[in-house]
Amino acid sequence: MTANAPLRVGLVGYGLAGSVFHAPLVSATGGLVLDTVVTSNEERQAQARAEFPGVRPASSPEELWPRADELDLIVIASPNKTHVPLARAALEAGLPVVVDKPLAGTAAEARELAALAAERGLLLSVFQNRRWDNDFLTLAGLIEEGELGEVQRFESRFERWRPQLKGGWRESGDPEEIGGLLYDLGSHVVDQALTLFGPAVQVYAESDVRRPGAAADDDTFIAITHVNGVRSHLYASATTAQLGPRFRALGSKAGYVKYGLDPQEAALREGARPVAGEPWGEEPEELWGRVGSGESPLTGGGDPVRTLPGDYPAYYAAVAAALRGEGENPVTALQAAAALDVLEAARRSAREGVSVTLLPHHDEEQHA
Repeated sequence: MTANAPLRVGLVGYGLAGSVFHAPLVSATGGLVLDTVVTSNEERQAQARAEFPGVRPASSPEELWPRADELDLIVIASPNKTHVPLARAALEAGLPVVVDKPLAGTAAEARELAALAAERGLLLSVFQNRRWDNDFLTLAGLIEEGELGEVQRFESRFERWRPQLKGGWRESGDPEEIGGLLYDLGSHVVDQALTLFGPAVQVYAESDVRRPGAAADDDTFIAITHVNGVRSHLYASATTAQLGPRFRALGSKAGYVKYGLDPQEAALREGARPVAGEPWGEEPEELWGRVGSGESPLTGGGDPVRTLPGDYPAYYAAVAAALRGEGENPVTALQAAAALDVLEAARRSAREGVSVTLLPHHDEEQHA
């Protein structure tokens, strides 16, 4: 790595995560260049070359390790079960790593990777892009400005209506695949709750398989009691016929209610790309959330609050800065481990019908 040369990125995986999120965001980030895309699928190799002229294709991750001196960062966007072995291999090759969520299947594995990265003096970051969702940024700002008073209860829903199975490893019941919504959408809603309100001390969950023929959880609820007393109620579902609010945060002074999903994923799926200096992540005024007390936002209660623009590009900008020694890791492996503590507790709670108490880790970084 030289002072002004762009950082060269090797991307492992060119499915949904690789092609829709990582490749476009890496390419849109000043100081980063997408050097190599790893996929054994020839059609996806052709797609990558068409979308990013000059990118080098590779058929397996093992082709990257001998080229460690030619690369500055490895991004792992392959299926969940490969995250730990590939991250370990990259770190052992001397390469900094970004791993798509979930970092691992267990918090213990996440902490082992964190220790390896620390031992090698290498960046290990986790792609928790929904910390840069428009509604999350807006809510975080309202809390910081004291607009809601002391937040007492937080409701977060990542709900979809997908009654038909799509197939693939994400819907597999094989524990080795780390599929199901608890570890998929649950990774997002838990990370957001911990980022806003800090560590969890108690977890209760309900997790169901609703759709005929499904093998993995597709309707999950997680209740977290945070150390500071805030209670978070988190929903992740593919079987919701009527969608609830994305966020409902209730404080001692007012509440914030917001419907609808951040528009960035849809824009990326449709081929839109963030360009520096141009609008990105904006939503129309009719979708803004409302802040108020004593009345329902559905009947016009509360005041509309402009939703801040979503900013997924900020994640890779922060990664680039961290690699150059000019900023902090935007999402650490120990933060991911804390979220995995909650997910593991939720899985146990749902299976056994109990509430699970979490003990603090001496090495843990605080989210909030």
